Amino acid sequence: QVQLVESGGGLVQTGGSLRLSCAASTILFKISTMGWYRQAPGKQRELVASIRSGGVTTYTDSVKGRFSISRDNTKNTLTLQMNSLKPEDTAVYYCNTVTSSGPALSWGQGTQVTVSS
Repeated sequence: QVQLVESGGGLVQTGGSLRLSCAASTILFKISTMGWYRQAPGKQRELVASIRSGGVTTYTDSVKGRFSISRDNTKNTLTLQMNSLKPEDTAVYYCNTVTSSGPALSWGQGTQVTVSS
């Protein structure tokens, strides 16, 4: 069974930084576009950053210039470096694949990020 295990969340003040990690137990990791999603209370889950197998990245406008996604295909790990955090970044963060029909894998438990003002 494929597993996605997110870690690295926590409580930080506005302007702080966090580094999230995702460990994926699937051989498909190397060929998949991977992404970080987040879900804030009362809101739908949204894709905030993605990275293709070759390293091309995309970001939603609200995190451009502050977040950086990267991957290590030798270790099947996905990372999200988050800088200049804002209260509106508060959410549970998840990793998953990014496909034309949506995320393809079962969701992990996510990691909580809370930014205090």
